[in-house]
Amino acid sequence: MSSPPKLRFFLDSAAVSDWTKWLPSGLFYGVTTNPVLLQAAGVRCDSAELQVLAREAFALGAQEVQLQSWGRTAEAYVANGRALAFIDKRVVVKIPTNAAGIVAAKTLIAENLRVTLTAVYTPAQALLASVIGASYSAPYLGRITDAKRDGFGDIAAMHAAAQAAGGLTRILVASLRSANDVAKLAALGLDTFTFSPKVAEDFFADELAAAAIEAFEIAAQG
Repeated sequence: MSSPPKLRFFLDSAAVSDWTKWLPSGLFYGVTTNPVLLQAAGVRCDSAELQVLAREAFALGAQEVQLQSWGRTAEAYVANGRALAFIDKRVVVKIPTNAAGIVAAKTLIAENLRVTLTAVYTPAQALLASVIGASYSAPYLGRITDAKRDGFGDIAAMHAAAQAAGGLTRILVASLRSANDVAKLAALGLDTFTFSPKVAEDFFADELAAAAIEAFEIAAQG
């Protein structure tokens, strides 16, 4: 059995049509979702509906599905998080990075459930994931940059801190706007990314590559 890849791409979408298009490509380790993406796909935050959705993703080849808990309080985050985790051992529970979320995440981790701290905006917040032993910390590159902060610098600092803490928490970079964002961060040592189908398309949107491929086809025809 092969070991999980060091470099992981996740497809950031709750739409089965997107999964059907992209998961068979073999590029994506899994999918990430959140309540906003679920709403856009017409799926309610309900453990029964999310069970059906997760099974669709696994059937299409996802090795991991990240589903986000909800409820505002630590108790609600824990209850909903448990329901999500029990769907399948390959589900990772996303928890917002706030005071209630940290309490909930620590509780779930103590029960040997995997957790992603999400909505991370500062290097200090990213440290919390390493402190409690979360599997992932998910900072939002595009939104950090939109706020006139040094998005790339902040995420590089998060990565360095996670490595210094033992490297057990992956920095799962979200809110990516282009394929070049992914490449730039990979050059800095980041290895885990989630991005939209639009960014996935961007990996293939190069005129020189398209021209070269067309020349191959023309030559092949004699």
